[in-house]
Amino acid sequence: MLSTRITNARIVTMDPDRPAAQELGIWRGRIVGLDEDVAGLPARRTLDLGGATVLPGFIDAHVHLAWTGLKAKAPGVAPSRRADDVLRVVAEAVAQAPVGGWVDFGGYDQRALDRPLTAADLDAVSAGRKVYLGHLSGHACLVNSAVLSGLPAEVARTDGFLAEGAMGAALQSRPPHSLTELASAIEHAARLCRSEGITGCAEAGVGARLFGHSPIEGAAYQLAHEAGRLPVRVRLMVAADALRPVGAAPEDTTGRAIDLGLRTGFGDGALSLGALKIFTDGGMMARTAALTSPYLGTDGSGQLMHEPEVLESTIVEGHLAGWQLAVHAIGDRALDVALDALEKAQKLSPRPAARHRVEHAGLVRPDQLPRLAALGVTVVVQPSFLRYYGDDYATIMGEDRAGWLYRGRGFLDHGVRVAGSSDRPVANGAPLRAIQFMVERASESGRLIGAAEAITVEEALRAYTTEAARACHWETDAGSLTPGKRADLVVLGDDPRRVDVSRIADIEVVRTFVGGEDEF
Repeated sequence: MLSTRITNARIVTMDPDRPAAQELGIWRGRIVGLDEDVAGLPARRTLDLGGATVLPGFIDAHVHLAWTGLKAKAPGVAPSRRADDVLRVVAEAVAQAPVGGWVDFGGYDQRALDRPLTAADLDAVSAGRKVYLGHLSGHACLVNSAVLSGLPAEVARTDGFLAEGAMGAALQSRPPHSLTELASAIEHAARLCRSEGITGCAEAGVGARLFGHSPIEGAAYQLAHEAGRLPVRVRLMVAADALRPVGAAPEDTTGRAIDLGLRTGFGDGALSLGALKIFTDGGMMARTAALTSPYLGTDGSGQLMHEPEVLESTIVEGHLAGWQLAVHAIGDRALDVALDALEKAQKLSPRPAARHRVEHAGLVRPDQLPRLAALGVTVVVQPSFLRYYGDDYATIMGEDRAGWLYRGRGFLDHGVRVAGSSDRPVANGAPLRAIQFMVERASESGRLIGAAEAITVEEALRAYTTEAARACHWETDAGSLTPGKRADLVVLGDDPRRVDVSRIADIEVVRTFVGGEDEF
């Protein structure tokens, strides 16, 4: 007996061997069959969807759940245009915190203000509290003197605006969040994901100095899972920061590992271990993404996280130890470093099935496209970055480089696989919004950014289903509505392939099934 039969639906399977159906059967959390395969079989419940569209559940291949949940509960200083408005929000919030306590804020963006703020400005309203304003990008922050006083001298001499490693030092001085607090934040973010049709995601870096919230952060995901508070499947990336030297046998080629030597593939079902996350540069909003030519109108061209040889060593060692690698590279200079290291790693020890990933690939020169293809690398892009921040990005890149931003067509035409993601909470995480951008390439202002990089709706849907599943090593269980795979699916009020492109983002997400269950 089927647990659920779905009937009267426009089922888009994303399976080329059987692309469409009208009926689908579910048993024990998996898809039993389609149409005639399940016709007439008894079922505990039958759902007549009245012609609604059914797709595989969307997969967000790069997201920050704990950060998203914590940010949602922290006071925000955006959107603000006046520095005095930010200070007013800070003053009101710190008044509720204990003297000497740490107060977090989200959404700081100096670019939008009438003047940049400094530690001295925060000091005037912090009333004896330690104040941390997280930058919208996640790659910088603004702190007051109470925070600076506990940091190394070279950091403490700044005006309070800290980027990359200096920001990491500030975060390391913060008391860790408790596992209970983190589990609640994870659940909050995961529920939001599920409401948008997401059934699985890759958490982009537990244990990172830049984004870490506790030295035992991974345990918070386990706690949420064990308590039945994880409504989507999660693949945990482990930040390279979390590895420590180990004295393994020489033939095991493992010089650094997390405790017990666990790596990509450990776990199953709802919670598992994914890629090793390696940062090579910063971000465009903070102007720390590493470029080969300066940001337009400035002398700055961003920065690498470490010297190229250090980054190369980390990438090569991770490859030799058997990890799938997720290499954060936003600027084209950072991508050069990543590609050089991946090429060296594959020459030393060929692993064609490693499925290494480049996270973001924000600015990719034409000459880098064939290199990505030759390495078999999957690029994990964030289309909504250009939807919300594209006007700024295109301006700082200039006319000659704007067309290289967060490519689509260029990747596909060169045979580079593309997986979709959000980097939530840096940008809106709704997959349908991102899919719309991938097709129309228009920012919120209506500005077309890299119009030649537009792809089809079908190709964009694949980025968030079959390709994202493959990037997470989930393709045998997810990504298409194929008999035997998990019954992870989303019901939409309309078919993204049939509506006007400008309406895709507004399609209603009617319900989301994970393992055949549509309630959580």
